[in-house]
Amino acid sequence: MDTAEVILSVLVVVIIIVSLLSNVVVLICFLYNPEIRKQVPGLFNLNLTFCNLLLTVSNMPLTLVGLVSQAQPGGDGFCQIVGFLETFLSTNSMLSMAALSIDRWIAVVFPLRYHSKMRHRDAAFVLGYTWAHSVSFSTVAACLSWVGYHRLYASCTLANPRASSRTQFVIFTVFFHSFTFLLSFIVLCFTYLKVLKVARFHCKRIDVITMQTLVLLVDIHPSVRQRCLEEQKRRRQRATRKISTFIGTFMLCFAPYVITRIVELFPAVPINPHWGIVSKCLAYSKAACDPFVYSLLRHQYKKTCTDIINKMLKRSSLNASERVPEHRGNNLPTAE
Repeated sequence: MDTAEVILSVLVVVIIIVSLLSNVVVLICFLYNPEIRKQVPGLFNLNLTFCNLLLTVSNMPLTLVGLVSQAQPGGDGFCQIVGFLETFLSTNSMLSMAALSIDRWIAVVFPLRYHSKMRHRDAAFVLGYTWAHSVSFSTVAACLSWVGYHRLYASCTLANPRASSRTQFVIFTVFFHSFTFLLSFIVLCFTYLKVLKVARFHCKRIDVITMQTLVLLVDIHPSVRQRCLEEQKRRRQRATRKISTFIGTFMLCFAPYVITRIVELFPAVPINPHWGIVSKCLAYSKAACDPFVYSLLRHQYKKTCTDIINKMLKRSSLNASERVPEHRGNNLPTAE
């Protein structure tokens, strides 16, 4: 192993640890807080967390093994199963992000009709489509033996070792990424830009009311006026920052890998083997980013984590306080 491969191996280990811990925390919060379970977005978050966890424990370690040993981990049958899982889970996670964006769009643009438009039954229907979509592409690839070990990515994924079916594989790859990555990206852009438009409209209306109030309050202290103006600026930036995070992390993590898969279809274009691993690591890093982007940085999840930690600390302190008197009682002198 050269220096670059050692660095990439350490990067994969870090991604595995962060992804495993963060997604487990999201799952614990979902199970602990009944309010999160009642909300429709909680179902989409649960599905996304499930995909990220399964990808973390099944595909990432095998990619690490393939990178370190520079050989296929396991036999061909085992690698085909892992490749099927990788295709299914990555597709499902992308569509889950698109489903979350649709839910947010309906909640912001149609707030009065949200509960009638997005019920648990509707969320189950959307999740049913994501599973059917993911299973369909994964099954076709597996049945046509288009999953296996790919040396460029050091992992079991979409691969076509046979030259006889190259044309069909090219068509399938373009079709697959168009109806998975590109479709999800279009949905994300459409929904979140609509959300940003509504958010800016509300911010502008609040800013007008605030400025009218400041004009009427002639005797207001300059520091108070300055704080109000700064809050207006933060409010405008907050909405833009959130939308940029949703779309930006999706593109930053998935776009390099998808573009590499498309460029790979042209044999005349050489691809650096280290870049193949880097693009795969970027795709894997989305599983580590999602818990923070969609869950753990939200107030409800932060409060749930705080409640769990406080409960654990309180229980440990109670156990300690119960043991101390018992210990002291054993050292008391006995009367004869």
